[in-house]
Amino acid sequence: MDKGGSLTSLLDDTAVRCLAHNLALAWPRFDAARFRRSARRELDALSIMQRGLHLARILRQHLPPRYEDAVAVLLRSLPPPDSATSDRGLGVFFFLPHTSFIALYGLDAEHNAGVDPFPVSMHAQYELTRRFTAEFSIRPFLIRWPERTLAQLLEWTRDPDPHVRRLCSEGSRPRLPWAQRIPAFVRDPRPTLPILEALKDDPSLYVRRSVANHIGDIAKNHPSLAFDLCQSWLKGASPERKWLIRHAVRHPAKHAHPTALRLRRLAA
Repeated sequence: MDKGGSLTSLLDDTAVRCLAHNLALAWPRFDAARFRRSARRELDALSIMQRGLHLARILRQHLPPRYEDAVAVLLRSLPPPDSATSDRGLGVFFFLPHTSFIALYGLDAEHNAGVDPFPVSMHAQYELTRRFTAEFSIRPFLIRWPERTLAQLLEWTRDPDPHVRRLCSEGSRPRLPWAQRIPAFVRDPRPTLPILEALKDDPSLYVRRSVANHIGDIAKNHPSLAFDLCQSWLKGASPERKWLIRHAVRHPAKHAHPTALRLRRLAA
């Protein structure tokens, strides 16, 4: 997939052929030709997110019936992790069907011969976020199992891979663009605050920007909570943390919110 391509060209016929080829290498019993025929039906009429779900449903018909076994095939088909945190382009959306598969089938034991699929799903998302992002697929788990999933994300805040650390903040955002909202966190975002505390001084701007955007989400429904958090972070703040604070309150500052404007001045 072309790194500089457009969204409308993602997950097209070329991507379907590449996906089929990779899966056939990972699992020789994979019927690549039959998969391609099924995957192409109605593909052109779908948006990018719809294409991810469509291809995940077709994968379900062609991979091993037990979820854990199907995930093993998907993971064997992956290339090495991507260490870049910038200029990744849109080509990484090639892995959207993989994460969509986890979101669709990784929540229910009925897809996994009655065995709890949570550990398999978490491992899969860990590996996928190192190549693409699991910010979309982690959200159904935060909705179904908030405490369990938050505990996993908090553990991952200490991971050496910045893609994994970013997932902890980005995936738990209450209002992540392109993704389903997490109603419980829209109502009360406080359960995610330990993650933000753990990442506020992350060495990667890639991660700190996500933390700032997460606070921006909180500010839309709970401005006082977002502002209080930023205020508490001003003490002993490094230049990097000050940038995070300014970025976090930029939207209310554009609307001349006095507290946001004051925070931006203090974090200058």
